[in-house]
Amino acid sequence: MTVKLPYFDKDGWTVALVIWAASYFLGFVSECLFWIGFAFGFACLLFFRDPERIPPKKKGVAVSPADGIILKISEVDPPAELGLEGKRTKISIFMSVLNVHVNRTPVAGVVEKLLYVEGKRFNVTLDKANEYNERLATYVTMENGQQIVFVQIAGLIARRIRCDIREGDILERGQRVGIIRFGSRVDIYLPTNVAVSVEEGQITVAGETILANFKEGDE
Repeated sequence: MTVKLPYFDKDGWTVALVIWAASYFLGFVSECLFWIGFAFGFACLLFFRDPERIPPKKKGVAVSPADGIILKISEVDPPAELGLEGKRTKISIFMSVLNVHVNRTPVAGVVEKLLYVEGKRFNVTLDKANEYNERLATYVTMENGQQIVFVQIAGLIARRIRCDIREGDILERGQRVGIIRFGSRVDIYLPTNVAVSVEEGQITVAGETILANFKEGDE
């Protein structure tokens, strides 16, 4: 059986090459330092792995925007900064440093708005992280006019969110939208009439795990 190695994000190659270059020169000082640097560069490259994903063909579903674990499912009033009226079903997904950190859009549609907010470095498992940490909210309007919002929240160790999409872009479900470096979290706000198909503590795979089903005709 042929083993296909995962694709690595472009930022991963940049970081790894810089570390390996430094390791090369450190090798003139100590062979041990060379191998430590080489191993560290490879570990960083693994963090930026970006395997291919196959979104489900089933219609009327929202897929996970991130690899990780379902931290919380709740019906909430979204933060005022999002400008969303009424309650929404919120699903929070926690990504550890061991997870793939490339994020994907939960549904197909048009990117109507990108809202970036600078922030602090609270642990992303805390409720206040969605109000104080660096974050990027993406508004996607589906073909039927219904809108969902997902928010990438940077974590405690590093707070850098890279966005690979622009307002006006047309996305396919499960398409890559960007990456968050190191421990982080993604919140998705869905209409309250969806049927949630995951539970707290469940492992998710970005672009593949079905989070919720829309009622017939809603996608």
